[in-house]
Amino acid sequence: MNRNSMKGKTGFNRIWGAVLYSKNGYLNAWRDEAAFRQIIFLSIIGFIAALFVSNSKQDFFILIVPIVICIIVELLNSAIENTVDRISIEFDEFAKKAKDMASAAQMTAQVFLFGTWFVFLFF
Repeated sequence: MNRNSMKGKTGFNRIWGAVLYSKNGYLNAWRDEAAFRQIIFLSIIGFIAALFVSNSKQDFFILIVPIVICIIVELLNSAIENTVDRISIEFDEFAKKAKDMASAAQMTAQVFLFGTWFVFLFF
């Protein structure tokens, strides 16, 4: 017996389902998460800036990788926060740890982004 009836999909149906679930994830993050909207806004600026300051495809790639990482980490951070809040909104030390660690992941991604751009622009 399948633990999840959706796990039975195969082939193109599975891929199409994944695309639709991902679209819903992006839409929910955009609608419900201010931090996600901020990251997307800053990412657009970063992509445009990378077009102007990069001298090659490799430079462009080096500059956008940390931007993409920040978007991914923000989606995971929001997923963790939503899951923890779904379980309980009452204070719990383990829930606080989970949320703080997710936040630390985003901070690490932001520091990596800043460091990459700083080294690229000034060294």
